[in-house]
Amino acid sequence: MLHKIIPLFFLFSVIFSVNAQDSAHSSIGTVKKGDFYVYWGWNLSDYSSSDITFKGEGYNFTLDHVTAYDRQSDFNPRKYLNPASMTIPQYNFRMGYYFKENYSLSLGVDHMKYVVAENQTVTINGEINDTNSLYNGVYNNDSIVLTPSFLSFEHTDGLNYINVGLRRHDDLFQYKSLELNTLFGLESGFLFPKTNTRLLDQQRYDNFHISGYGINAVGGIQVSFLKYFFVQSELKGGYINMPSIRTTMDEADSASQRFWFYQVNMVFGVRFKIF
Repeated sequence: MLHKIIPLFFLFSVIFSVNAQDSAHSSIGTVKKGDFYVYWGWNLSDYSSSDITFKGEGYNFTLDHVTAYDRQSDFNPRKYLNPASMTIPQYNFRMGYYFKENYSLSLGVDHMKYVVAENQTVTINGEINDTNSLYNGVYNNDSIVLTPSFLSFEHTDGLNYINVGLRRHDDLFQYKSLELNTLFGLESGFLFPKTNTRLLDQQRYDNFHISGYGINAVGGIQVSFLKYFFVQSELKGGYINMPSIRTTMDEADSASQRFWFYQVNMVFGVRFKIF
């Protein structure tokens, strides 16, 4: 994770340096105040390891340093660009408004996928009180293999991060109808995952549930063309805390976890005026 965080902070420091320059640079490009924008694109995601605690009737245990990965869809234009299936891949949707020349407020959805790696060996602490289970017992820094019969755990439809953000935009260069801009922002919101879980041979659970919150920073480069259209590359990193994850049909059962996340995004958008 460290080799990814260092370039992220390097990019943020460059953007902060640009933002600190004379505001006259903002006059290079087209006037944006009063404009709206909408974009759609896709992300690659990565996650730190996390401790996951499971609680319910007859069990209360924590799995330490659990690793997980994202799940990319095979690239197929009919899937990525078809309105009927374009929400299947990991995507980013955002709409915003320039309330000042250099600043926008926006609302977005980051649709990531989070899959706990099967058959990894982790440390378990706690207890499982079920004499009919192979996993009955008290655990104290013991090792356990996350086989499908013990645990399947993923937010794959998905790890939905719904957030609002404040972004600063700065113009770097313009040639005819082509513009190069930078952006930096802070965002925060809530997690609304559809968690697919099968725990201790109980019935599979797979429903949407508000599970926690997130906060992140984002930096990016935007290339605008023909005045209204743009392509944008983003780096995003932040923190997710989910203290209320549904795991079974019983509402008393739950899981909790917190971790750092990282995204590389490529999005395509349009800027327009309504008034």
